[in-house]
Amino acid sequence: MPSSETWEAVPFHYWTFVFFVFGCIVGSFLNVCIYRMPREESISTPPSHCPACGYQIPWHLNIPLVSWIQLGGRCANCGISISPRYVLVEFLTGIAFMCSWLALGPISPGMAIATSILMSLFIVATLIDYEHLIIPDEITLGGAGAGIAASFLAPSIHGKEDAVQGLVAAVIGSCVGAGVVFLILTLGKWMFGRKYIQLEGIEEITFTETAIHTKDQIFPFEDMFFRKTDVVTLKAERVELADRCYRDVPVSLSPEKLVIGEEEMDPDPVRFMRVHAPHITLPQEAMGLGDVKFMATIGAFLGWQGTFFTLFVSATIGAVVGIALMSIQKSNRSTYIPYGPYLALAATIWVFLPIDLRNHWLSLLNDNVALVREMLSSSSPPKPQ
Repeated sequence: MPSSETWEAVPFHYWTFVFFVFGCIVGSFLNVCIYRMPREESISTPPSHCPACGYQIPWHLNIPLVSWIQLGGRCANCGISISPRYVLVEFLTGIAFMCSWLALGPISPGMAIATSILMSLFIVATLIDYEHLIIPDEITLGGAGAGIAASFLAPSIHGKEDAVQGLVAAVIGSCVGAGVVFLILTLGKWMFGRKYIQLEGIEEITFTETAIHTKDQIFPFEDMFFRKTDVVTLKAERVELADRCYRDVPVSLSPEKLVIGEEEMDPDPVRFMRVHAPHITLPQEAMGLGDVKFMATIGAFLGWQGTFFTLFVSATIGAVVGIALMSIQKSNRSTYIPYGPYLALAATIWVFLPIDLRNHWLSLLNDNVALVREMLSSSSPPKPQ
């Protein structure tokens, strides 16, 4: 990283312009990540191409912001429309980089660079989670590693001057972030781990290799079976397998076992099962494991104090959005809402929070931590004399 003298030798807003332009370039790469990561495709090969006709995009038609406007939002080869999301991601990333420099560059260029990296992770995670309800490990685990490395190289992001202290702060923040959210996930599973679905009369339910199909909905197994103990249960009036039928029997299905009445079998060879039942109970998660790993990333960059702020504010935002969606009947209590975007938004608020508000939050947090310590020390048994 250039020395402080190098940064100061150039006019401040020259770097503002550089951060914006470089952010737009990074945004072009983020578009590749957003499209390919959830599809488990390589982000390096093949080069950028039109998904419709396979036309490999030359460099002069792949200039961030400019090329999309120049081509009118269409492929230069086949003319198919290209989503405006691509140019919006490029512009948003440029703005995020520029804001990181404007807010943190005067304090430390290293903080501005680290924050720019974090904003890139947030943009990718938000759009993938919103569209596919997942956050890839490359973003979560890779992001946690990037946060720890950035904390060592630029310890000022944690308010430290020593590289080792920055590294320790990142590790503690990462562990606290993942640990607290995993605790929430575990408690949520214990309290709200089942979803009861009342069907319209005696309805046909089809079990395929990958999902459960009712008349109106599809429930993929990968969204339900996170643990070996997760189980689907129902009381069936009729069960049809390829070679036999059952009547008026309970049915339970877990990742390792299918039980129909008193008969137990391995579910893997059962490729198809049709059930007629009035209702079904499905396992569900309060949060996804991706959110646990995502909070490890946030904690690595923001420390444990920023982690608690992120959890508190994201819960508030999520509650407001959830109530709003239900009030306009675009959601219901059983609809899964991706939580990653709320975590990213809350963490971004912390990053750009005015210093007075941040100090006020830290003061409240430290007071509460001191109170908890006092309560724990007063409740501990006296030491023998």
